[in-house]
Amino acid sequence: MPEKFKIAPKNLFLLILAVSLAGLTVIVGCNQSNVAVDEVSQGKALAAKYCVSCHQLPDPALIDRLSWVQGVLPNMAGRLGVQSYMGQYFTDSRSVVNVVDWQKIVTYYKTASPENLVIPKPATEPLKDWAIFSLQLPKKQTGGPAAMTTLLAYNNFDQQFYSGDAANNFYCWDKDLRPTLVQKLASPVTGAIFSQNDKNGNEAAVTTIGVMAPIDVAKGQVVKIDLDSKATDKNVQLIGEGLPRSVQSVAADFNKDGLTDYVVCGFGHEFGGLFLLQQQPDHSFKKSTIRNVPGSEQLIVGDFNNDGWPDVIGLFAQADEGIWMFLNDRKGGFITKNLLHFPSVYGSSSFQLVDFNHDGKPDILYTCGDNSDFSKVLKPYHGIYIFTNQGDWNFKQTYFYHINGCTKAIAADFEGNGKLDIAAIAFFADFKYHPSEGFRFLQQQDEGKFVAHELPIAKYGRWLTMEIGDIDHDGKPDIILGNFSTPGRGLLNQAGVKPGWDQHIPLIVLKNISAKK
Repeated sequence: MPEKFKIAPKNLFLLILAVSLAGLTVIVGCNQSNVAVDEVSQGKALAAKYCVSCHQLPDPALIDRLSWVQGVLPNMAGRLGVQSYMGQYFTDSRSVVNVVDWQKIVTYYKTASPENLVIPKPATEPLKDWAIFSLQLPKKQTGGPAAMTTLLAYNNFDQQFYSGDAANNFYCWDKDLRPTLVQKLASPVTGAIFSQNDKNGNEAAVTTIGVMAPIDVAKGQVVKIDLDSKATDKNVQLIGEGLPRSVQSVAADFNKDGLTDYVVCGFGHEFGGLFLLQQQPDHSFKKSTIRNVPGSEQLIVGDFNNDGWPDVIGLFAQADEGIWMFLNDRKGGFITKNLLHFPSVYGSSSFQLVDFNHDGKPDILYTCGDNSDFSKVLKPYHGIYIFTNQGDWNFKQTYFYHINGCTKAIAADFEGNGKLDIAAIAFFADFKYHPSEGFRFLQQQDEGKFVAHELPIAKYGRWLTMEIGDIDHDGKPDIILGNFSTPGRGLLNQAGVKPGWDQHIPLIVLKNISAKK
């Protein structure tokens, strides 16, 4: 061997040792990789076993890695009896899953989730104009309604609209947007059903939430109010109480005994449910549970199987998200059928039954966008969906339009041309970079083809509630938007947002000025 290639014995030993260690490192690295792969695979199987006990199995791709690790997984651990502290997990005899298996579930979601979510951009940017509307503002009043609107509801009997706020007030508004206090209630109003009594008098069954904070306190009520009474004390009639954060009610004679009953959404927090308040012969009400889970938030009543008995369709959020049909069993109860199921992170927020394709079968307009839980990031699946009825209450998604933090959508023929347009609000919009996203108007041009409009109204409020009604009685539906911007910095998910919403205007009206045919 030439001199320059000779290696001293000491150096030769070190070289052999280095090569051996390198080989060992490769072997160990491969083994670690195999272990990691096995752990992810096992974690996926364990998630499918344990996570479905409360809701649909969530795909790791639905939220970003940091939200999984710091928000969702620590919260979910507690529901399985796993304790977390400073990023570490502990189990005891009461835990549903042992700490080794739970850590595998964590590894699965941490490994398979994206670092960041990709937010889709619209194929065509929204038009920044007034579309077919003009703005009507109420006059600011000292001591009048504040920007804490919790309810908007249009009364077809007296053709006026009503509002409720977080200060427990229930107002009636005239066409000039002048409010009159109808009643001070025990807690904020979240729902109203209007009717006429046997003397053609106007009355309302009003739902109150009890507590707005997400806690398990059952102080919600349903009460009846005489809207025609001029008395300060309207002798409010109690229908139901002790309800867990009740947010809406519907009325019907569910057992056909000639007396009006109510079904109530008890949204709750950890505990809630869907409840039947059945009127007894002495006009008291008996409460029973239809579905014993939290998250019920919206109801539609109707005879959905054409048997002559009233049924209910309801939207549930929280964990087990979806839309369920409750068919009247004619024996005082209901038969439950799931129509649509959604992942637990969607934040379901509203739905409407409407026949988009004019085939005589009701389709579903659905929104998701509640974003105040454990993954407060903008999400690509938030927005407006249309599910087309394929027959026998089976649905297929046929439309999606992305809106960050979408709260509610209403479809109506605003132009009187036989085409359904869509108005939408977003309480958790991208206020940092796109504040005008808080309201969108989707104008239908051809079937399933919409042109989006962003009206210049972002400075007037943060829209939590929306209703439509013919405010000026010209035969065209107007849009009412309820402002909840007090306190202005509450429920903000994005750092650096400086709210500029008006904190004194409780609502605005978008007057329909279309040349209705």
